[in-house]
Amino acid sequence: MKHFLIFVFCIFTLAGYAKKIPTVYIDGKGVMRWSDTRKEASFYGVNYTLPFAHAYRAMNYLGIDHKNAIDRDVYHIARLGLNAYRIHIWDVEISDAKGNLIDNEHLELLDYLLMRLRERDIRIVITSQTNFGNGYPEHNKPTGGYSYNYDKCDIHRNPEAIAAQEKYISALINHINPNTGLAYKDDPYIIGFEINNEPCHPGTKEETKNYIDRMLTALKKAGNQKPVFYNVSHNQHVTEAYYDTAIQGTTYQWYPIGLVAGYTRKGNFLPHVDSYNIPFSHIKGFDKKARLVYEFDPADIMYSYMYPVIARSFRTAGFQWITQFSYDPIDIAYANTEYQTHFLNLAYTPHKAISMKIAAEVARNIKRGESFGTYPNDTVFTNVHVSYKQDLSELNRPDAFFYSNTTHSHPVAIEHLQTIAGCGSSPIIKYEGTGAYFVDRLENGIWRLEVLPDAIQVSDPFAKPSLKKETVTIVNNAWDMTLRLPDLGEDFIATALNDGNSLDIEAINSTLPCLRPGVYLLKRKDYNPVNKWNKDTRWQNIRLGEYVQPNIRQRKDFTVIHQPTKTVDAGKDLVIEAQIIGPSHPDSIIIYTDKVSFWNETNPYIKMTHTHGYTYRAIVPGTEVKKGFFRYNVIVCRGGKQQTFPSGTEGSPLDWDYIDKQYWESRVTAPDNAIELVSSSVCEEWNGMEHYTLPEGSNHHFFKKYIRQEIEGKKLRLPQIKYLCLELDGKVMKTKAGFITSDGYTYKAPCSCGQDGIIRIPLRELKQSATALLPHAYPTFLTEYFEPVTDIPFQIEKIETLEVSNDGEEIRIKKAWLE
Repeated sequence: MKHFLIFVFCIFTLAGYAKKIPTVYIDGKGVMRWSDTRKEASFYGVNYTLPFAHAYRAMNYLGIDHKNAIDRDVYHIARLGLNAYRIHIWDVEISDAKGNLIDNEHLELLDYLLMRLRERDIRIVITSQTNFGNGYPEHNKPTGGYSYNYDKCDIHRNPEAIAAQEKYISALINHINPNTGLAYKDDPYIIGFEINNEPCHPGTKEETKNYIDRMLTALKKAGNQKPVFYNVSHNQHVTEAYYDTAIQGTTYQWYPIGLVAGYTRKGNFLPHVDSYNIPFSHIKGFDKKARLVYEFDPADIMYSYMYPVIARSFRTAGFQWITQFSYDPIDIAYANTEYQTHFLNLAYTPHKAISMKIAAEVARNIKRGESFGTYPNDTVFTNVHVSYKQDLSELNRPDAFFYSNTTHSHPVAIEHLQTIAGCGSSPIIKYEGTGAYFVDRLENGIWRLEVLPDAIQVSDPFAKPSLKKETVTIVNNAWDMTLRLPDLGEDFIATALNDGNSLDIEAINSTLPCLRPGVYLLKRKDYNPVNKWNKDTRWQNIRLGEYVQPNIRQRKDFTVIHQPTKTVDAGKDLVIEAQIIGPSHPDSIIIYTDKVSFWNETNPYIKMTHTHGYTYRAIVPGTEVKKGFFRYNVIVCRGGKQQTFPSGTEGSPLDWDYIDKQYWESRVTAPDNAIELVSSSVCEEWNGMEHYTLPEGSNHHFFKKYIRQEIEGKKLRLPQIKYLCLELDGKVMKTKAGFITSDGYTYKAPCSCGQDGIIRIPLRELKQSATALLPHAYPTFLTEYFEPVTDIPFQIEKIETLEVSNDGEEIRIKKAWLE
């Protein structure tokens, strides 16, 4: 009896606590508002799927405790200042064939995750069902769930399937989370429910409306009083049906540069995210329903300049909930296997993560519907600046200074700064490590410093995934860190707070020498704190001593990351840069050409010098760069041992028993040779050329190739170039060719063949034109072209992408070059 009374008391206590927590409601004008203040609400965050599907299975493969993994990830999500979480539940993993809810480990982990998010004050939207399999990137695993019994486009009109969904969704919202004592329908941190993920409605408007009405009725009968949301960015032939129902919110997605390229995309994609135009905004009832983004991501890129602009465009379009898809669990992020086209994790993609932190501030501080003009005039808005050239997102306001990459901007009011987050260096923090860091003022004279270990990309994260392959490696190196904060002065003490870290460091002229990753309390010298600060002190939504880093791989050998220049001019200096990662810093790094030999009396070499971080650089004199191919090895020396790359073979090419014959190479051509952009000698299956039609399935063809690598070694010659030349297979009529520049602008001219069959386009004839937004975005109703309003003259020094377009039959580009 005593235990029962304690249980009842706990339930009533939790229920009372829930009543005091502000909830979110949607007013009659479709605006999400807080229940206590009636002010508009705004949310920005991520999807995260560890309780289900591949992420769940991957933890099993690696022998990792699921709940511990959730704890680690939720801490980092909180450190990024995110306040929103969305998940589409894999109903096949928590239901049977009749739609009965199954209380199993997947549901237990979801309950646990929701509790942990609640502790960090992160709000939640639950998409109740996905109606597809749980396999990707593996095969589907049979579970007996009802969705496996129906086709995705039949499940929303088949009577038996709808009955199963009614049963399932009613049970789901009434499921009591044992960690909170609350049913999902009563949890104030759960804002509302989306009925399903990306539904398929091939039928009529009436059929679509009937399905939604039945699901709404089932939810109401089950006692739901929370807002219900529905996807309106799919099935455009029935759009009116969505607004003829009692749903209170509408959901959208945005993948502005497509999905699953299979490799890292390059270029300036700011024109792709300049605006989010909804073509059906005139429909009756459109403005009566709230707007949510359930998924978005600029997929297949490692840049850090995109997220704040996307958030700004969403706010201009009136969105109040914005959640990226998806945040990678820290324990499998090294391989990026969950969704190869997406890659986001604070430890493994620190630059992108800090950009997300900035975007969260944008989402919460820009007014709904506020506009900032058209690109490139909108790359600076309020206190935010983005730059493709610098690969930079930056927020600079009196209380906060965030930057995703090295910046030369000075804080606007350094004496008022309360929080700093960054990667790289700035005028107030000098740091050569590659991990993210956070510096927060606790009180005057007392700051908290959190430094994550270094992250270095070692392979293409968007190529075919495998848990056996590392895409980003983590290195736990020590670096000097200089902090020039007036509140700390030049002499301050850093005391370690995180478990396993016993460092106490005294700053010398504002510099903490050999600082290792961890959490530190920074105290101005001779200052007596007003408050008591220790590792268990709660501050905002964390404890001061909390710290999460990936498991560090113990390195025995070195790794050299290097991309050789494709083509260079004979007689011109050749710059070679590489990143060197290993168990320690190397003693020396040298370059041998393929001309060295064990039998030579002398073997010249070039020594690489350290520039910053893990980067080393050498300049090969032009006298050594001769026509043909320049082939070379990089030899890393440490402690009397040598390792030769690109193969990574132990030893040196000068050893008597060295047998490896692998080299990096650059093609060396005469200075007056044409600059080759597309070569017919390259395998036609993949020469870097992308092919699209716009609109999809039309006869308007586009061929694109990112050519920056082809011209990298020829930059000094570009001002002398007069013509873009092409050899094509197919009819030239209605064909245009030209370039996309680093501004993201397109310049093209019509093609016409000369007597020799060669197309020669004078560069002076290239005209600024609309930029085709390729690959085309999802949802497909979004704008297909960016129409520039600012005139930017063509500059050959800015060319990055070759583009050829054709109306009619498909053509083939045999060769392309500059002369």
